[in-house]
Amino acid sequence: MKAIIIEDEKPAARLLSRKLEKLNIQVGEILHSVEESLHWFTHNPAPDLIFLDIQLSDGLSFEIFEQIPVKSAIIFTTAYDQYALRAFKLNSIDYLLKPIDDKELTQAVEKFRERESQKSMVDLQWIKSLLVSEEKLYKERFSVKIGQQLKIVTTSEIECFFSENKGTYIHTIENRNYLIDSTLEQLETELDPKEFFRVSRKFIVGLRAIKEIQVYSNSRLKLILNTYKEDEIIVSRERVADFKNWIG
Repeated sequence: MKAIIIEDEKPAARLLSRKLEKLNIQVGEILHSVEESLHWFTHNPAPDLIFLDIQLSDGLSFEIFEQIPVKSAIIFTTAYDQYALRAFKLNSIDYLLKPIDDKELTQAVEKFRERESQKSMVDLQWIKSLLVSEEKLYKERFSVKIGQQLKIVTTSEIECFFSENKGTYIHTIENRNYLIDSTLEQLETELDPKEFFRVSRKFIVGLRAIKEIQVYSNSRLKLILNTYKEDEIIVSRERVADFKNWIG
């Protein structure tokens, strides 16, 4: 059995690939974006099974199959836990909530093997209508690697995102830093603008994390967060007006 993984969080994708190998499923490719997936499906035969994240770094994965018809079976891997997901199970559509549990993964694969001969098509438009309202869905969770383990960090736990030495980090309310694969530019489009604001080239801050706002030199502002103390967080002069509107 051949499968591919479409997942923008690289540590989570690699971990899922290792788990599937133990279940005798050959992972032929790991794809990380809508654009990369479109290119791959254009030049390769469809696999037996696709493990599909819903929200990718450059858009929703439904966009892939709106452009290229694919007859593969799909198991969704997602951080969404809205009530709509209950409809998946009622309609025999499998999904796995992150972090993916080994037992649930095994059950999903076994269910696929049992009904493989049926090759029933998944109605992606119906699924999209369940999950996507007219309002954009914003990222609510990140998976971070700690040694050989993955930890889920929700946006409610995050004080800020910052870049350092060509890496991007999450700083949490527990005063911990975690490296992630995204860039600040990508995060700007993925985070809820009501909750997060990019104050400079180096920082995106969470509204609830701001403890104090101080007037700074050259018409700038300095932010004091609840736990982050490693570096000064300065709202750049060209962003001050937008920042004031954001907090107001």
